Amino acid sequence: MSLTETTRETPLAEPSLEVRRRDLRLPLGILVAVTALAAPFLIGSYALHAIIIALIFLLPAHGLNLLVGYTGLLSLAQAAFFGIGAYTAGLLAVRYGTPFYVNLVAAGLMAGLIALPLGIPALRLRATSFVMCTLGFVIIGQAIAKNWISVTRGDMGLSSIPKPYFALGPASFTVSGTTGFYYLTLAVAVLATVAVWAIVRSPAGRNMIAIRENETLAESVGVPTWRYKLIVFMISAVFAGVGGSIYAHYLTVVSPLTFQMYYSTTMLIIVLGGGAGTISGVVFGSLLFVGLSEALRVAPELRMIAYGFCLLILVFWFKKGFAPLLNRFWSFVGGVK
Repeated sequence: MSLTETTRETPLAEPSLEVRRRDLRLPLGILVAVTALAAPFLIGSYALHAIIIALIFLLPAHGLNLLVGYTGLLSLAQAAFFGIGAYTAGLLAVRYGTPFYVNLVAAGLMAGLIALPLGIPALRLRATSFVMCTLGFVIIGQAIAKNWISVTRGDMGLSSIPKPYFALGPASFTVSGTTGFYYLTLAVAVLATVAVWAIVRSPAGRNMIAIRENETLAESVGVPTWRYKLIVFMISAVFAGVGGSIYAHYLTVVSPLTFQMYYSTTMLIIVLGGGAGTISGVVFGSLLFVGLSEALRVAPELRMIAYGFCLLILVFWFKKGFAPLLNRFWSFVGGVK
């Protein structure tokens, strides 16, 4: 039999059974955006309040994710910088009547500047010692807030903090009501999320990941690891300070309880539960762990059961957080089998 006949008789290869589905990420993104914008008209005021709290805590969680998820530094200091931002914004608003955007920027800058002298010695420590040192920042911050009465008013705290006030030339307006504050918080949260995305996609972000994977190797190829860790520590504090500023203007009250360890652990649960080293995981974790917790505050027993059940699911079935599940979902809607 000739080569031509052999070729003719050989059956053609079957076409690949893998068919790429339609990419649904753009329609899904549009749906999410429309739902987020329409949320005040779809849900009640208390549910909207829960989402606002979740969006506020998303800001320090984003900063913590840069430390834990991308640089490999476990820190418990976010509550300290969150409280510093809250007190900075509260003092400026109450004593000087400054606009909201001035308070927001000042709170972030103050938290970042205070993080600088704290981070210089702390980042020379390793592992457990660094964690304990950051825990000390929270304790010191709470002690200062309680005892520096001439500035912080001690346990009485700052009250009657005005709602966000904007002064744009001759025009000025105040954001009042849950709906207005929701849109304001949503805008800040979206900008913060975009900023984090830009950081982790930049060459600096790749160096952060290199430090997380192997700090010694990263340093051997010329990455200034200590300098990067200090900068990330400061950026993380800035995000926490901005979150504290919005928190102060929303609740209109700031007290030493703003420095409590509960806030640090909540931010850590958001990052680890949502998925350290992922942006979508942190957003999902914030909405789940903070939003659900706030929504169930009216039923304390059910709240703790639901919260504990979520933690048990994480421990036994999602040890890397919900990030792998989210990645699978994005692959599915992206048309990848």
